[in-house]
Amino acid sequence: MIDFKKRSYTPELLDANDIPSADLFQNLKELKIINTLLGGHRVVLNGISKFAKKDPSLYVVEIGSGGGDNLGAIRSKYPDFFLEGVDLKRDCTDYARSHNPSVRFQTADYQKAIFHKTPNLLFNSLFCHHFTDEQLVDMLQWMHKNSTQGFFIADLHRHTLAYYSIKVLTQLFSRSYLVKNDAPLSVRRGFTRSEWETLLAKAGITHYTIRWQWAFRFLIVVQHAQK
Repeated sequence: MIDFKKRSYTPELLDANDIPSADLFQNLKELKIINTLLGGHRVVLNGISKFAKKDPSLYVVEIGSGGGDNLGAIRSKYPDFFLEGVDLKRDCTDYARSHNPSVRFQTADYQKAIFHKTPNLLFNSLFCHHFTDEQLVDMLQWMHKNSTQGFFIADLHRHTLAYYSIKVLTQLFSRSYLVKNDAPLSVRRGFTRSEWETLLAKAGITHYTIRWQWAFRFLIVVQHAQK
């Protein structure tokens, strides 16, 4: 019996360093479909909208950008933004660059990424659940420090229905062993609202919003006070 009261820390297959390129590319292709059909892109665009109203020419950076589909969704709605993605895996940035030629990508640990100036806005989506709580506190502090207007996070709500729904869907329709294993595991590694509140408090962040979004995701938005 799975206990959904506690986060799982079982490693995901995607976190390995020796994934064959073809297998990784299939995973990225299917993740784009999942993000499109299950509202992942909509959540990202909801996060962007909190900042786009104030500045039509934002410099936006996604950390853990994967196949670049989130940045592609942003590009389709905000053609004047300067968009950049950062990912640790070169296969991911190569794939993302080939599918999003108008977006800049760099291969790096997010904390070692080199930007031409401080980004206006940082974000990540389905990235945080790959980290421990202690690592997430560091990430929250880094995102807060390295953005001029703020940041947002979109990640999974750990919930029984979310787990069994994605497990059935991926078993029926996925052709990727990575997706079949990691999609339900990602839900178990996801968060509750109270866990996000605790993490933000540990990071020293007090001004934020947390909103539940379909399907089973939380959108955390931190906007810096304008001077």
